This record gives sequence, C-alpha cells and structure tokens, in this order.
Amino acid sequence: MKDRTILHSDINCCYAAIEHLHHPELAGKPLAVGGDPEARHGIVLTADYIAKKCGVKTGMALWQAKQVCPEINFISPRMDLYLRFSKMAHEIYGEYTDLQEAYGIDESWLDVTDSVSLKGDGYRIAQEISNRMKSELGITVSIGVSFNKIYAKLGSDYKKPDAITTMYRDEFRQKAWVLPASDLLYVGRSTSAKLQKLGIRSIGDLARTDEKILHSQLGKMGDILWAFANGYDDSPVKYEDAHAPIKSIGNSTTTPRDLVNEQDVKIVLTILAESVAARLRENGFKCRVVEISVRDNELFSFTRQRKIDHATNVTREIAEEAFRLFQENYNWQKPIRSVGVRGADLVNDNYWEQIDLFSSVEFREKQMKVDTAVDDIRRRFGFYSVQRGIMYFDKMLSSVDAKAEHTVHPHGYFG
Repeated sequence: MKDRTILHSDINCCYAAIEHLHHPELAGKPLAVGGDPEARHGIVLTADYIAKKCGVKTGMALWQAKQVCPEINFISPRMDLYLRFSKMAHEIYGEYTDLQEAYGIDESWLDVTDSVSLKGDGYRIAQEISNRMKSELGITVSIGVSFNKIYAKLGSDYKKPDAITTMYRDEFRQKAWVLPASDLLYVGRSTSAKLQKLGIRSIGDLARTDEKILHSQLGKMGDILWAFANGYDDSPVKYEDAHAPIKSIGNSTTTPRDLVNEQDVKIVLTILAESVAARLRENGFKCRVVEISVRDNELFSFTRQRKIDHATNVTREIAEEAFRLFQENYNWQKPIRSVGVRGADLVNDNYWEQIDLFSSVEFREKQMKVDTAVDDIRRRFGFYSVQRGIMYFDKMLSSVDAKAEHTVHPHGYFG
C-alpha cells in the first residue's frame, strides 16, 4: 500500500510574528506577547527569536523575561487577530486539501496525498505553501513532510524558523531516532523522567524498548509512545470543514464589588456572554456547549457546563443558558467575587443541523440580525454606544471590561 503524504505546518512564533506585522517600529527588537504589560504581571505566551536568544521562554513571568532581556517589548495578546490569521492560513491550506486538522491556532496537519499527482511531491507542496504564507500573510512556517502525523510534526519541530524537513519512511530512523525522547509528541516532563529511569534517552531507545516494559511503567500511554516512535501511527487527518481550530472561547472577570444577588450575577453573566458571543461571530464560530465558572469571596470555585440543543453564537441564548446553569448550581452561602462564561465544542458558523419542530427559526434569525447590527454599531461608535437595558440597573457592574480576560483553548491530539 502506498504511503500517505502528510504535512504538519507550524506558524513560527505565531503571536509574536503577527504582532511584528502590526508594529513595524519594533523591527529588529525583542518582543514577547503575554500578560498585562502595564501592570507587569502575567506570563509570556510566546516570544520572537530575538527574545528567545536572550533566554526568554514561554510560560516565564513578565518580570523574569525583563531580567534576562532588559530591552524586551511586551504586547498584550489579541486572540481575535491571531484567529483571523489562522483562518487565512487555513484558506491557503484549503487549496491543497480538505483534510486539514487544526492543532491549536498556529499548527495544522494536512493530508495532501490526493494532491501529489497534480501539485508535485510533498516537499514541493510544502515549498509552495511556505512561499504563499510569506507573500500573502507576511509570516513564516516550518513544515514537516512525512508518511504519518507524528513524524510530520516532528519534522516541523526539527528545524526552525522557516524550514521544511522530510521524515519519510526510509529516513525517519536516521533523522529522528537520535533525537531526545522528549521531542516526541506527548512525552512531557513527567513521562521523560520515567523514561530516563528506564535508561531511555532517545526516540530510538524508546522504539527499541520492549513494549511490555513500557506498558508496565506507563500503561496505555506506553503502548502509544512505542507505536509513535516506531512510525506505526496511522491515525487519519480529520476532515475539519465544520470544526473550529480551537476548542473554546471564554471570558472571566473579577468583579468591582462582590455579587450578592441574582440580579448582580445576571448583569455580569450577560456582559460576559456578549463578549463571548461577539468573538464567536467575529471569528466565524458557534458553540455547542456553554460553561460557567464561579468563585466566591473565600476563593471556593466550581465550573458547570451543559450541551445545548443547537449550536449558537446568539448572545441571548448563551446568556440565558449561563444564568440557568448558575441558578441550578449556586446556593448563596457566600457572596461571589469572580465569574466566567465559556463557549465550547466549537464548530464553524456554516455548520448545518436539523432544527426541531418546537424551535422558532424566524425568532433565532431575528436575534442573529440584532446581534450583527449591534456588532456593527459598536465597531463604528464604541462598545458603550449600544447597551442592553439590564446594564442600567448597576453602572459599576456594567463597567466590567469583559475583554480583558479573553481565553481560547486549543485542540489536543487525542480528540
């Protein structure tokens, strides 16, 4: 059976690269995205290669990054901007295959097997994609070319930035087996330490180890990693036409005062739902799960979620479901200090589903048109140019900046 041709495309220093495009004055200067630069707190989400050479790492506190790289420039994250670039990247990928599986905002597997006869071999297709990303989007990618997903990803990690690396069946042992076992997908710090105790330091060591030994030490994950190392991963690149490149979009906030009754909570949940719904619409997504998080003034917290009947990005539907979840799960023993709303299990907004007989399609369409009109007005005249009536019950709570704590959650490999 003929091998598949799988690519893994990884946007180099994604957030930082996109911010450099929008901040030409920082060309040649170290840049990191993350946290709150004004308050000097938070962590580094990504850093450019100049900052990385100085020792700045993902997950490092901003003050630590400043210590190792005094000249560093911090930029607050703009997830909507990065999502738009991700969407444009997928439009480029879509000209080569409809089998494209997102792995977060900046990475994607592509099965281009059916395009080889028209576009040339995997390396040539990777070159074409790389050149188009530079000329059309102004960013660079590293691409791995292989016969399966695991070694395609290892190829994209092999050399950065702006590189193409092949990991074909007749060469992956020579190229990959000398690499540290920690370079393999899903070999994290804890697993790496367990492997070290077994004397397993390289991917080749892992591949040559008796599978039964790995299973006894790591359980099912031992079997999976053994198969990965030996090139036995045959998992398909999923058809991602209807699924978003991320799992969820959410907002949470610490309120300006404690929430003491349901009216208070409803105001803040509505504000958060507005922000989540607006971001879903802006980026072409709908959610099929609504989740809330609640933390009281003694820092006890919980989350609750529910799958909803129809995928939605309608503000009213998300707000009502969030409030319903709250009413069913909070008993008011203590005032509330922080709440969050999240839309999960995302699909693209062209996702088709059957509407039940008891749903009013006309009413939903009216709600969608209202939301779209509100989005347009706010884009032109500012967020506070249009407000819902509930906001006027408490001006202090209504001033919550829902966008300050915007979060997105990427897909994992084991979907």
